[in-house]
Amino acid sequence: MTKQVRQLDRVVIRFAGDSGDGMQLTGDRFTSETAQLGNDISTLPNFPAEIRAPAGTLPGVSSFQVHFADYDILTPGDAPNVLVAMNPAALKANLGDLPRGADIIVNTDEFTKRNLAKVGYAANPLEDGSLDGYSVHPVGLTSMTVGALADHAVSKKDAERAKNMFALGLLSWMYSRPYESTIRFLERKFAARPELVSANIAAFKAGWNFGETTEDFGVRYEVKPAKMPPGTYRNITGNAALALGIIAVAVRSKLPVFLGAYPITPASDILHELSKHKRFGITTMQAEDEIAAIGAALGASYGGALGITTTSGPGVALKGETISLAVALELPLVIVDVQRAGPSTGMPTKTEQADLNMALFGRHGEAPVAVIAPKSPSDCFHAAIEAARIALTHRTPVILLSDNYVANGSEPWLLPDIDSLPDLRVEFATEPNGEDGSTFLPYLRDPRTLARPWAIPGTPGLEHRIGGLEKADKTGDISYDPANHDFMVRTRAARIEAIEVPDMEVEDPDGDARVLVLGWGSTYGPIGAACRTLRQRGHSIAQAHLRHLAPMPGNLGDVLSRYDRVVIPEMNLGQLAHVIRARYLVDAIPYNQVRGLPFTASELETMLEEVVKNA
Repeated sequence: MTKQVRQLDRVVIRFAGDSGDGMQLTGDRFTSETAQLGNDISTLPNFPAEIRAPAGTLPGVSSFQVHFADYDILTPGDAPNVLVAMNPAALKANLGDLPRGADIIVNTDEFTKRNLAKVGYAANPLEDGSLDGYSVHPVGLTSMTVGALADHAVSKKDAERAKNMFALGLLSWMYSRPYESTIRFLERKFAARPELVSANIAAFKAGWNFGETTEDFGVRYEVKPAKMPPGTYRNITGNAALALGIIAVAVRSKLPVFLGAYPITPASDILHELSKHKRFGITTMQAEDEIAAIGAALGASYGGALGITTTSGPGVALKGETISLAVALELPLVIVDVQRAGPSTGMPTKTEQADLNMALFGRHGEAPVAVIAPKSPSDCFHAAIEAARIALTHRTPVILLSDNYVANGSEPWLLPDIDSLPDLRVEFATEPNGEDGSTFLPYLRDPRTLARPWAIPGTPGLEHRIGGLEKADKTGDISYDPANHDFMVRTRAARIEAIEVPDMEVEDPDGDARVLVLGWGSTYGPIGAACRTLRQRGHSIAQAHLRHLAPMPGNLGDVLSRYDRVVIPEMNLGQLAHVIRARYLVDAIPYNQVRGLPFTASELETMLEEVVKNA
């Protein structure tokens, strides 16, 4: 049967099912296949916090959305063109996000009376006409998979588990994806059980062949490769990029790097990844708690390594006292906060940007630190290097604010030239620096960076006192002198303000925009996509994005003053907007949501169009 092949410029697909249905694996494999074709990609995994949520229920639905195109894209897409629903719960949880006319591929085997009742369906939506506005493709994914594996030496339970590979095979056929890498992946994943290798490969091929032969899918689609700068690319998540950035720091600084971490969602993958790379001088320690993790990291920095700790919001709260100690000791330390929805345990697998206030102000006393935030998964690599540069150059703690959306999302990453990365080598103190030639002054500062000397313990003649008690200027002796305390507090603040950060760049193609959209962190993609669409419709609008949140770019005040309206979308209740208003006396317009999900480009587009029209 010869089928029509139709060209598309972009597609958004969402795989959805129980958390045990393998939707994250299915989405990840489809993404990897798509990356090989050279499409631009952006993904959005969305899964429950429970290890195994109740099967067939709405809270147990796990999904993976992938947006791929033949041009540069900025978000995982607002609305899926295709939904693969493995059960009634997956259909009900995601139906509201679909536009009319979208394709819905449903696993009919799971639409039993019991499963329908679990999610409140009084009648079968596949039969009652409620889905007439969609293109519904009923497929017995489970039964067809079991049938395809009838001759394989696997149990019925293992055969049923392979239904995600059947679905992957079908979607790979529909969108003309290569599958060789998936075959190799399955061979590696199930290498210890050859029967599962052959079963999963057979299920995948059965799905592919079903698409090829069934009359229900009369069209096959192609999406051409995107035009991207030449080079070697790989698909990468934010957590993986951040881990590789830390490895690059070890290479470029020629320092040992120590990671002290306690497992916490969604930061644990950084610990997992770095534990594989000891050959680059990386030491990882899974500590008994968050306080021990940062204490060990700070101790490593005192000993001449770069100490790093990774966590999420609840962990940063516990680490606050040790961050304050690092401020007093004036030692390099990087704290990675992969933000999640709070407060308290909150929603561990959902995203939010609500830790900004804690990063800027969440310590007792005047305890300023540097704060930076990556804007996308691949940018996590460069943000890690920048955090280390600041920490090493200025002997200060640096908080890197990632979030769940950036950490688990993925996109193509152009591998950098290692030699083009900044030189992060540092000079340790090796001899006395006092005027008499025999005295070591541990708080005698570099006039440019205001950093104090970094002396490795045990260096002859450089013995000095450390601890949380206030230190005397230059000598480092314990001091309760009021004037000295005032001087040291102001000097520590000045050390942060002395950090060199690039000027704020503004994207204002026409140069006549009256509205500026200011973002930080993971809002970059949705803001950029919304501004792009508005410009295509003839509206002038400017966009600027903050990477450095403390200190902020020196020209930010001038940039803000050039626009009549400044809009700040955030996944919190206006934390950056409050800072901008207080510091620059700008009547910033906050736009906030805290749903545990990223902004969609369309909601920002609608809001920003109203602001532009009324500016």
